[in-house]
Amino acid sequence: MTDRNRKLLDHLARLSTERPNLKSLNLDRLSAIEICSLINEEDQTVAAAVQKAIPQIAQAAETAATALKQGGRLFYIGAGTSGRLGVLDAAECPPTFGTDPGQVIGVIAGGRDTLVRSAEGVEDRAEEAAIDLKKHDFSAKDLLIGLAASIRTPYTLAGIRYASDIGAPTVLIVCNRVTDPDIKPTILIQLEVGPEVLTGSTRMKSGTAQKMTLNMISTTAMVLLGKCYGNLMVDLKATSDKLAARSRKILIELLEADYETADRLLADSGGSVKTAIAMQRLKIGRDEAERKLAEADGSLWKLLD
Repeated sequence: MTDRNRKLLDHLARLSTERPNLKSLNLDRLSAIEICSLINEEDQTVAAAVQKAIPQIAQAAETAATALKQGGRLFYIGAGTSGRLGVLDAAECPPTFGTDPGQVIGVIAGGRDTLVRSAEGVEDRAEEAAIDLKKHDFSAKDLLIGLAASIRTPYTLAGIRYASDIGAPTVLIVCNRVTDPDIKPTILIQLEVGPEVLTGSTRMKSGTAQKMTLNMISTTAMVLLGKCYGNLMVDLKATSDKLAARSRKILIELLEADYETADRLLADSGGSVKTAIAMQRLKIGRDEAERKLAEADGSLWKLLD
């Protein structure tokens, strides 16, 4: 056994996510309903683990909002399940919040092919992280959020190290307690979910915890940027029949308008629910509504309330 392999084994032995779960030692002898019940029981502990990290998660959301407001971008970087979750969250921002696809970007080890076909060895290619970030012209104005359930993922850590070296803020999300970090991100988020039902399968509780955390970061950042009014997603893009219907539904309910009025407002506003609301509430045209919204930092409540 090489020294490198021995060090890796020693590292894994210290991770709670790699330890056997005492509740599932007889997993292979359980019935289907017993297995599902046990998984569900363990999943219920994830929210509590995430809750403990809320101060750091909120700090990450504020940092993301600041970066985006100042013309920077939000990047996620990871490998395997963690990388896929980052790409997923990035992909969901444009339809939900009306962001440009270039504002929130997911970078995964091995590229797009690994989104649908696992290639676990790519996580060890540390040198490719900086290359992949440079392809997007990553700069000090941007924020990089790294995801590494097991703490050690070379690709992810190399990305964080590169971002730090050029002066960009960084966030590292892990699913174990970090006692002696090899790198020091701006913000460290530790989601201590404990042993997995299937030992070492961090696509389970660890993946769920990361998904919850990314939802919180991106949603909170977008709310801070004025992407909603009350709890309505007024910056959504009507890129599907469902989203087009939701746009009209928001206008009908919020403005107490009929369908024809909502349809006209949406057309006159260029498809922007937020602009349509400002136009109707203030009785102004599209250009003036867009100007006033810009002056209010895109926030409808600042403009109207």
